[in-house]
This record gives sequence, C-alpha cells and structure tokens, in this order.
Amino acid sequence: MNGVTISFDKSRTYINLQLNPSDFTSEVDSREIRKQLESGETKRLYVSEKALKSACDTANHYFKTGDSTVVQERIGERKNAEIEFRIPEDGMQANLVLTTPYGGKLPSLSTVKSLAVKNRIIRGLSTKTIESMLTQARQSPPGIVLEQIVAKGLPARNGKNSKFIPLVPNALERVLKPQTGDGERVDMRNLGEVICVKVNTPVLRRTEPTQGRSGFDIKGNKIPAVAGEWVNFKMGSGTVVSDNDANLLMSAISGMPKYRDQIMNIDDTFICSGVNVGSGHVNYEGAVLVNGDVTEKMQIKAAGDVTINGFVESAYIESGGDIIITEGAMGKVNDTQGEFQCQLVAAGSIHVQHGQGIDIQCSGNITVGRQLAYSRLRCGGAVIVGQIDKPMGNLFACDIISQDRVEAGTLGAVSGSTLKVDFSPGFNQLLERKDSLDELLKQIRENNLKHKEKINLIQGKKVPKELQRKVAEALELFNNESALLEWLENKANDVKAAKENYQSDIKLIANKRLYPGVSAKLNNRNWRSEREYDRAQIRYDSHQWHYDPLI
Repeated sequence: MNGVTISFDKSRTYINLQLNPSDFTSEVDSREIRKQLESGETKRLYVSEKALKSACDTANHYFKTGDSTVVQERIGERKNAEIEFRIPEDGMQANLVLTTPYGGKLPSLSTVKSLAVKNRIIRGLSTKTIESMLTQARQSPPGIVLEQIVAKGLPARNGKNSKFIPLVPNALERVLKPQTGDGERVDMRNLGEVICVKVNTPVLRRTEPTQGRSGFDIKGNKIPAVAGEWVNFKMGSGTVVSDNDANLLMSAISGMPKYRDQIMNIDDTFICSGVNVGSGHVNYEGAVLVNGDVTEKMQIKAAGDVTINGFVESAYIESGGDIIITEGAMGKVNDTQGEFQCQLVAAGSIHVQHGQGIDIQCSGNITVGRQLAYSRLRCGGAVIVGQIDKPMGNLFACDIISQDRVEAGTLGAVSGSTLKVDFSPGFNQLLERKDSLDELLKQIRENNLKHKEKINLIQGKKVPKELQRKVAEALELFNNESALLEWLENKANDVKAAKENYQSDIKLIANKRLYPGVSAKLNNRNWRSEREYDRAQIRYDSHQWHYDPLI
C-alpha cells in the first residue's frame, strides 16, 4: 500500500506505523493493514485496534484535506505471558490465570513456582497441573486466557460422634437375612435360633468419638479439626449400663431385643407353643413369641413384636412393633361384605413367608417370602415379595395402598386377575401438610415484613428513655418471629423435598414378568397393563406414569 510503512523499533519489541497522506492514491483501510500485520514476524504480536484505527482516521482526514503531514503511531508490541494467582478469602485453593504471550516469552515451571511462593502459596501446589497449563499455552493462540486450580488445601475432617452398635439383631432382620450353610446356599427355613437374651447379656455398644484430622490451607496455616462428642445412651426398657464398662448396655431382664431409633429395648417376652382354643387369646404388654401355629378365630395383642414360628389361619394379630410369621398366613374372605377373617395390624413392619386372603395394615414395610394373593394391603412403606436383595416372588389379585415401591418377581397372573396399587393416600397427606405450611408461612411472612418496617422506623428515631424497655421487648418479639419464620421455611422446604422424593420412589417393579390387569394410581393419573410384559418397571415422572423395560 502506498504511503504505509510498518517497522520495528531498535529492540524489535514495538510495532511502529508510518502513514504519509501525500503518497496515498485513496483512503487507507485499517482492515487491509490488519491483514498485512497478520503475516510475517508481526503475526503473533499484540496489535491495538484502537491505535490502528485512530492513525488511519487521522491520515485519511489529512488526505481528504490535502494536508501532507506524516502520521506516526505505535500500534503494537511483543508481550510476554501474563501470570496472576487468584486466592479466595478462605485460602483453601489458588487459581493460576495465564494469558498466552503475543510473540513474547512463556515462563518456565521454576519461574511459576517462584511466583507462587511470592504469593504465599506454600502447600498443595500441583506441579503437574502447572506443566499441563504451560504445554497448553504453547499450543494456544496469543492472548488466550487459561485458568485452572493449581493449589489445594486440605480441609479439616471433623471427628465423628460416638456411635451405637447393636450386638444382637432384631427379629425381623434375622428373618430377612436367612442363614447360610457350608455350601453357601441360602436355606430360607433355617432362620437361626430365636433371639431371646438372658439377664446381663451385652446388647448395645457405644464407640468412642473420633478426634478427626486437622487440615491446612495453601498458605500453610493449620486448620484444626473439631473432635466428636460423646452421645449419651437413650435408655430403653429392660436395659442397664454395665458396671464394668460405661460404653456397654446390658439386658436387665430376659426377653426379646428390639433396636430402633438408637434405642435398645428388651421386651419382656411371653413364649408359648401355640395359640389355640386350649391356650386362649394372648394379650401381653411386651413381646410375644409363638413356637407353633395360631388357629382360627384366635387373637394376639402385644405391645412389642409378635414372632410366630408357625402358620396363622384366620386369626387376628395386633402388634405395637413388628409382626413376623415364619410360615404362612391364610384366611377366608367374605365376598358379600368384603371382610377378611385373617387380619395383621402392626405399628412397625410385617413379614409373612406366604399368604392368601389376609388383611395387612402397618406403618412400615410389608415383606413376603414367596407369594401373596387375594389380600388387602395398607402400608406406610414398600411391598417386597421375595428375597430382600432380589425379590422374585409372586404377587397377584391384591388391593394395595402403599407409600413406596411395590416389587416382586411377577406382578399379576396369567388369568388376568386384577392387582390394584394406589399410591394416592400418602401423597395426599403430604399435599395437605404442604398446603397448610405454605398458608401459615405466607401469613407469618407478611406479618414479619410489616413488623420489620415498624422496627426500622422506630430504630431510625430517638426513643425516650422511659420507652426503651418497650422497644427492647418489641425487638425481642420480632427476632423470635423471624426465627420462627426461618424454621417454618426450612420445614416447608423439607415437605417440598419429601413430595418430590415420594413421586420418584413410588413404582412397580417386576423382575420376571408383568401380566395384564395390573394397575397403578396416583390421584387422577392411572396406568394399567393391557398385555404381558417381560421384566419391567412402571415409574411416575412429570405427572405421568412411564413404562421402562428392565435390562
């Protein structure tokens, strides 16, 4: 281009541009000069677009006005790489910000490490990460900003509080985990000895709290750990702390152990060989262990667990804990009135090896060893038919209300008998709680906002001495109201999360086959199988039921 001269200074660091308007044949275009700068030695150097445009605009003005003044401008330079360390206030990490050079030099690894020390980065520096960034910078175009974490501190690991380790299993745990023989084959009938402890048997151990592990930040400062705390025993009935070991809980009576919510109870246990006309009904303020069958029209009512090592036929069993029936349960059904002659009611969970024609109500899970049919189930947990780790049992012709998954090997039957599963009641309870909390939260939030405005207004004025006590009382009430508001907001968030978890937890799982006549319901959203499926899962998502094959 006529009248355009690009040159370096003596140190070959800066790019100089000379424009002579008297040599122009037409106005000079900064874009054409930019293209010229992108070749040769100036290709990787920094060019100031602002300086280039300003020089071109000035020279073009001189050209149009006939002024022959020569325009000289420094428009670029050779820049070395720029390095910056960014360290947050907590000093637990450091980011290296590296701007690639414009034809200049890239620092060596030792230089970067020296700069890190100058920035007080003493510990946790990753040489490998810095080398990787330098390699990436060599391959990147000029002016690219690279940023990575190159140093990390070690957060302190706080100690753990003391834990409780039960030394005897609950009866239900024992049943759900059958014994293994020498050949490692599981024997569903071998459930081990019945768990009844004698006086002065160790039942619960408390572990020592741990001290934790101290940490450090990148500047080398030590971060102390918070040691765990001793947790006191929550003394259950029938237990006492050992005289020889303050961390050991002993049984004070002979009975059946039950560990729940970190509390070990020893239930005074009534043991009999069977419940029939000869023995009469059983009503006991403790646990009941029946080493035999429960015959027709008999009743068992217990405040603790009820364990029956036998068969139950058309009986009524009520428990303040779990009900465990190691054999089966069966009852007659009055079709005209819809009454079940065999009823199981528990505050905890219920386990039956197999069942037919029974009415089950419990707050926990319902587990069935092999098969359940022609029954009515109401539970606050899951329904699992088969081994707990891989349910492969059969479930058909039942009416179920559940608040968790329903899982078995086969759901439904070839005959097409209906299997109804309704997840609505538990969900509606959550919705009612959520609506009540939201309404209360809205009201308190509005009141709190009004009170805050009043408090701010009062605090902005000079309060007479005789009214200062009243103002202090009002401020305390406002702070209490704010604390209540925060607590309610946390509860509302918990209920919202519980609602979302409920929808993701409810599902039908058939590990072998799912037959026609199986239905799932959540309020007005229904799903029904009209054909036979292989292994399948029916889940609820985005207000709809979805079918997924199991691979």
